[in-house]
Amino acid sequence: MSTNGNYLPVRPEWLASGTEAALEPDMPIIDAHHHFYERPGWTYLLDDYLQDARSGHNITASVYMQALTRYRSSGPEAMRPVGEIDYVAGVTAPLQSSQEQIAKGMVGYADLRLGSAVRAVLEAELDAGDGRLRGIRHLVSWDADQTLVNPLSAAPRELLLDPAYRAGVAQLAPLGLTYDAWLFFPQLPELLDLAKACPDTPFIINHCGGVVRIASYASQRAEVFDTWSRSMRELARLPNIYVKLGGLGMRINGFEFDKGERPPSSDQLAQAWKPWMHTCIEAFGAQRCMFESNFPVDKGSYPFSNGWNAFKKLTSQASTDEREALFRGTVSKVYRLK
Repeated sequence: MSTNGNYLPVRPEWLASGTEAALEPDMPIIDAHHHFYERPGWTYLLDDYLQDARSGHNITASVYMQALTRYRSSGPEAMRPVGEIDYVAGVTAPLQSSQEQIAKGMVGYADLRLGSAVRAVLEAELDAGDGRLRGIRHLVSWDADQTLVNPLSAAPRELLLDPAYRAGVAQLAPLGLTYDAWLFFPQLPELLDLAKACPDTPFIINHCGGVVRIASYASQRAEVFDTWSRSMRELARLPNIYVKLGGLGMRINGFEFDKGERPPSSDQLAQAWKPWMHTCIEAFGAQRCMFESNFPVDKGSYPFSNGWNAFKKLTSQASTDEREALFRGTVSKVYRLK
């Protein structure tokens, strides 16, 4: 169970009270984004993820996303995140020849503020990744309302515009690495500026673009949607930008799925998510969108099965090719999983 105030607590009995059977259980799915957590009061490692992934949907592979897990405890500070890639590569190695290729691709962390010096860290992570490291995520979420920011990942203002940070981002493309972006929606114009400056780097926007509808944004929900949607449409004009559809079970999103006597049904999830996810698909096209579980973070709001059922319902009118792209094609292309 999470005890961090920035995350919603995971309540197994509450989740079990409303877990649905999987729809279209044979549909192959690649989960574009999940974590392993090992934090005070909250452990979610391979066996925990497998329990969720085996709850009825056909999860054939996944992309692991950095989560401050199993860093090295000694040595140069910049090199300590290499421990996470080494750990994840090791525990998931036996699955790479199975029908569940968990962490078939991995996204690590490196301090991009190091500029060109970060290349040594990237090369070390590539060596540790068993050929599966595909990208880097360095969180840049910032807001004037500091109650929104997780102290574990707090970033300075306008980091995306910082010359040293940009020099670090410039190291990714030559090594064949992508950039995963986690930020809040008011920062999307800064991401646009960075992506224009790095046209050869694939940028993957996490969690529908950082929807925030609590705290100082709680009374501005119409304005939030309008500002967010304009920014996303601007970003969609750049061919090197992709979007992960998911991550809308977090506290900051303000959907309050956790407030119900029982967890939300897939119908309720689909209805709440439709304006956001359909806007992304309409702007970027299915070929540049991919579904993600964001587990265990979103597990505080709904069961794994209900989330994927909602994704399937949201795309029930899409073509076969569009669904193929959304559920496995785009993630496979962007992270080179084939």
